[in-house]
Amino acid sequence: MKFGLRTSTAALLASLFLLLAACGIDKAAVADPTESPAPVVTDTPAPEPTPKPFAAPLTGVERDEEAKERPIAVLINNFSAARPQSGLTNADVVWEVLAEGGITRLVAVYQSTDAMEDTIGPIRSNRAYLIDIADTYGAIMVHAGGSPEAYGILQKQGKPYLDEITNAGPYYWRSKDRKAPHNLYSNLGKMHDGAEKKGYYKNEYPVATYPFTEEGTITGSAEAAAVPATNIDITFLMQSYKVGYIYDEASGLYKRSINGEPHIDLNNNEQLTATNLVVFETGHKTLDNVGRLAVDLQSGGSGYLFQKGKRIDIEWVRSPDGMVRFSKDGREVAFLPGKTYIHIVPNKPALADHVVLNQQ
Repeated sequence: MKFGLRTSTAALLASLFLLLAACGIDKAAVADPTESPAPVVTDTPAPEPTPKPFAAPLTGVERDEEAKERPIAVLINNFSAARPQSGLTNADVVWEVLAEGGITRLVAVYQSTDAMEDTIGPIRSNRAYLIDIADTYGAIMVHAGGSPEAYGILQKQGKPYLDEITNAGPYYWRSKDRKAPHNLYSNLGKMHDGAEKKGYYKNEYPVATYPFTEEGTITGSAEAAAVPATNIDITFLMQSYKVGYIYDEASGLYKRSINGEPHIDLNNNEQLTATNLVVFETGHKTLDNVGRLAVDLQSGGSGYLFQKGKRIDIEWVRSPDGMVRFSKDGREVAFLPGKTYIHIVPNKPALADHVVLNQQ
C-alpha cells in the first residue's frame, strides 16, 4: 500500500514537471523577490556650458572678468635673426607690414592677456605708419628708437610711448642668447609699470572693439559665394620671403609659417595661429635713401577676409572713430571669436598678385 502511494506521488511530480516545461517556464528566469530591480540607464545630455559674463574687445573670447586695460602695441622684429620671437601667442591682434629693405615688422597688440611675466620680443624701432596702426587702438607704444619722423609725431603730439632709448630703459632687458639689435625684450608686467609711472592710465580710456559672432561673416549667401582657401601664400615685396597659412578644420585655426617652416613662439614652442586673417592693399612710398616708407592708412581700398577655410572680398576704411575697419557690401564684417592677423601689402602690383591660394 505504501509502495503504491509513493509511486502515485512520483508520477504526479513527474507530470507537474512536464507541465511546467511545456509552458516554457525557466526557473532561472523567475525573479528572486529579495533582489532589487536593475536600474534603468538613460542617456543624459551634457549640460550646456554657462556663458561667461564678459567678452574681450579685440578677440570676442568669453571671460570671467572684464578686459578694460588700455591696449599696448609692441613693435616686434621680424628679421630672420630675430625669429623665433617670444610672446606672440598672447597677442590679441597681430599686424604685419613692410619695413626697410623688404623686411616686415610685426605690431603685436595686447589687451586681454593675463600673462604678465611672459617674455615679449625682440623689440625694434618705430615708424610713422606704425604709430598710425597703434592709434587705431589708442594703444601705448612699446619700441626701441625710431625714425626722425616717428620721434617728431610721438613728442609733438604727446603720444603714449615707452622707448627703450629715450624714456623707458629700465623696463627692458638684453638677452645674452642673441646679438644686438635682435636681443631686446620686455614683458607686460614691466610695460604696465612703465605706463603707470608715466600717467598713461591716469584717465580711463575707451577700449576699441571689433564685432564678433559665432558664425562670422562667411556664412549664408556670403559663404555660398566664397572661394575655398585652405592653403594661403602671402608675399609682401621679396619673393624670398613668403608667409603661409594652412587651415586646420578640426580646430578652426590657420597655422602660420614663414618660407614653409612653422612660425613658432619661443616661449612655448607653439606654432602661431589665428581664427581670422585679413590682407589689404594700400599705397606705399619710399621716403629716403635708407628705404624708409610711407604707408597710406587713410584712403581705404580692397582686401580679403579669410575665415573657416574660405575667402571673400572686402573693403577697408579709416572710420570716424580712428579704427581701420573692414566691410562687405557696406556693412562691417564680423570676426569669429579668436585671434586676428592683419597683413598690409602694396597696391602695386595688385592685391591678387600678393595672395596665392594653393588648395590642399
